[in-house]
Amino acid sequence: MISGIHFHPELKKAFEELGFLELTDIQKKAIPLIQQGKDVIGQSMTGSGKTAAFGFPMLEKVTHNSGLQALILVPTRELCEQVMTEMRKFAKHKRMNIIAVYGGVSINPQIHDLRRADIVVATPGRMLDHAERGTIQFGKVKILVLDEADKMFEMGFIDDVKRIISQIPKDRQTLLFSATISHDVHEIVKHYMKNPEKIKVQEYIEKTKLVQHYYAVNSRDKFSLLAHILKHQAPGLTMIFCATRNRVDIVSKNLYKQGVQAQGLHGGLSQNRRKQTIDMFHSNKIDVLVASDVAARGLDIKNVKHIINYDIPKNSKDYIHRIGRTARAGEEGKVVSLLSEQDHDNFRSVLEDRSLVIEQIKLPEFERIPFVASAREPGRSFGSRGPRQGGRPFHSRGSYSGSRSSHSREGYGQSSSGERKSYGSRDGSSSQSGERREGPQHRRFR
Repeated sequence: MISGIHFHPELKKAFEELGFLELTDIQKKAIPLIQQGKDVIGQSMTGSGKTAAFGFPMLEKVTHNSGLQALILVPTRELCEQVMTEMRKFAKHKRMNIIAVYGGVSINPQIHDLRRADIVVATPGRMLDHAERGTIQFGKVKILVLDEADKMFEMGFIDDVKRIISQIPKDRQTLLFSATISHDVHEIVKHYMKNPEKIKVQEYIEKTKLVQHYYAVNSRDKFSLLAHILKHQAPGLTMIFCATRNRVDIVSKNLYKQGVQAQGLHGGLSQNRRKQTIDMFHSNKIDVLVASDVAARGLDIKNVKHIINYDIPKNSKDYIHRIGRTARAGEEGKVVSLLSEQDHDNFRSVLEDRSLVIEQIKLPEFERIPFVASAREPGRSFGSRGPRQGGRPFHSRGSYSGSRSSHSREGYGQSSSGERKSYGSRDGSSSQSGERREGPQHRRFR
């Protein structure tokens, strides 16, 4: 028995061996309800422990070698791999075939694996491909999980999800986990869930341990400031968020040229490259990850000390998702946002959430360093011109009356936005691998 919750012996053993000293709020509230067979809506942020919340009770209900009995739908390939890995850890003392099914890789090995699968973790597009090919049978599915449902629907997969649900037996148990309850989420709840129990838990972020700052900086100096922060102010694992795939590539390449062990992560990279990058960050082989929101959604990366918003997200919800990767489990964390002229509208939208306290701090002196923009995002390469200091203030609750800078910008051809979905595949993956040759090993800044 763990905090009043009973698990089967083999699952209890795995739970304890994996270091679960106590249950998180979502686990305490969701596990008993799932064990009772109820439909559950869990509203919680990234990092709240929801995979274990549905994973352990699910494993109690699934019998090995009895066909596909549980399906977990997730929005991205990274989350698909991550959930599968976690589920396999939970089942370490129980025989269970748990496989991941997603786009961007060959479908043939998946067809083979599906024949013996007990539990499948899948992205909606590739799952629907299998359904249309007749390579998967839903007739024995008794548990359906929609994980990160709001993001899945934002990415355009709601119709795919509905088509999948329509093929699953109606007497199933349906579990839905989402950071926000959007209109699309309400629609799924209304039409496909039976008297669900709703659970809402507080954010997993420890706000007393989280410092949130922003710098007002000229757009042409933004990269130089970023490099200065990484060199002097950001020890430990750091995640840098950019608005587009192209900007992720540009920033990561320029950091690499400055000797920073940085790698980019976005949906245009091959699955092998993405997995390799995540593994390197997990194992501290690199200490800076430059990512888009879509690629980083749902990644459970521990011990992240700094979040840097190179581009300001479009709204407070996306901002909170980003900062939720630091200041966890009693650890301190810091969020730094780089606010230039074209970020003001987005920043005002972020600050509509009155619970967010983001303090402006004075720009440090920093060297202007070369920044090379790609042809897709025209910019200017700058040489060193001595120290740079200063920046215009941002009036967080009022309008900004200053004129826009006429200086060349670091590739801001569009306002900050999420990754575009590629229609080359249902899972939003690109037909191009995005692979690039690695240069020689550089020293770390720290």
